[in-house]
Amino acid sequence: MIKLYIFKKGIVCYFTELETGVAKSKTSSTGIIIGSAIGGCVLVVLLVLAGMYALRQKGRAEKAVQHNQPFAQWDSTSASGSVPQLKGAKSFTFEELRKYTNNFSESSEIGAGGYGNVYKGSLPNGQLIAIKRARQGSTQGGLEFKTELELLSRVHHKNVVGLIGFCFDQGEQMLVYEFIVNGTLKDSLSGRSGIRLDWMRRLKIALGAARGLQYLHELADPPIIHRDIKTNNILLDQRLVAKVADFGLSKPISDTNSTHVTTQVKGTMGYMDPEYYMTQQLTEKSNVYSFGVVMLELITARNPIEKGKYIVREVKQMMDKNKELYNVHEILDPTIGLSNQLKGLEKFVDLSLRCVDEKGTQRPGMGEIMKELESIMTFFGLNPGSEPSSSAGYEGAGQDFSHPYSNDSLFAYSGGFLPPKLHPK
Repeated sequence: MIKLYIFKKGIVCYFTELETGVAKSKTSSTGIIIGSAIGGCVLVVLLVLAGMYALRQKGRAEKAVQHNQPFAQWDSTSASGSVPQLKGAKSFTFEELRKYTNNFSESSEIGAGGYGNVYKGSLPNGQLIAIKRARQGSTQGGLEFKTELELLSRVHHKNVVGLIGFCFDQGEQMLVYEFIVNGTLKDSLSGRSGIRLDWMRRLKIALGAARGLQYLHELADPPIIHRDIKTNNILLDQRLVAKVADFGLSKPISDTNSTHVTTQVKGTMGYMDPEYYMTQQLTEKSNVYSFGVVMLELITARNPIEKGKYIVREVKQMMDKNKELYNVHEILDPTIGLSNQLKGLEKFVDLSLRCVDEKGTQRPGMGEIMKELESIMTFFGLNPGSEPSSSAGYEGAGQDFSHPYSNDSLFAYSGGFLPPKLHPK
């Protein structure tokens, strides 16, 4: 029994040792498997992290290249290019523009400002162009320049100065615009251009400018609020068609729930909306105020602020609706024509004073202004849809006098403001 016991014990012991060995073997294999799995996971994580880091570094490098050379991947001969998204604007090389301006000669220079110089040139097809060439040190970042171009290229209207193309080559930044031969409205009102503007022509100019601004406010994509409407920024072409200029664009606004934004005040004293000046909140009604001042300047040919007198205040104080021409004949421009030919003048003055109301909510929208000007022209017996007659026959018409592009403000690309959504009233 003892042997048997021993045998059994031995058997028991044998089997116990065998089972212990198997358990140890299984434990060891499981540990190897778990260790291998953990090692594999760690390796995969490290590879993923390394890949993410490589992609991040590549992205940073691509962004750096895009910022410094935003047009590097753009094929100007192919419409499928993704950089930049331009509509109708052509890419010029530096050599091309140098050729068109006779090596940027002094005789081709038509303006200068803090930002750079402007040159008059001629394309091979004979079209005249105005080239704004940024001075070294005054250039924007490449990406900002590209963004401006994409926005500028979307603006196409007969009453807005058109962008023809650009140059981003050999360290140069240049914008190429259509050349407007008869200069600014200011030059014609002051007599510097030699062009005499009668009442009929002034009505047509006002309507043309209103149409351009209405397009920028309500039809452009994205909508644009001009920051500096004034007679220096309304140009006249060879047929005296008004074209709004210097609507340089800013970056799109990301806040889609706001109809205005707080920004640095920019504009010209005398034309500036008092609400905008006080609140720094630029809206389409800020443009309406400035346009109202332009309307008053159209009939008086006076500067908005002259010898300490503000044209808006002067007209309001002088106006008497019970008298002929509202009693403003004393401050009317003598070259505007005889009083019996000024049909619709009273309505014109009424509209201009509504535009310069101190409260923006009381001012009409540009669409309403445009319709009222059309109504005044109809009352005058004119067709609002007709084009102005040629300026030929007026002394100085089409000559190169002090040109609008000499204005410093024209060199600021970000001269305008882009609200995400406008609600014209």
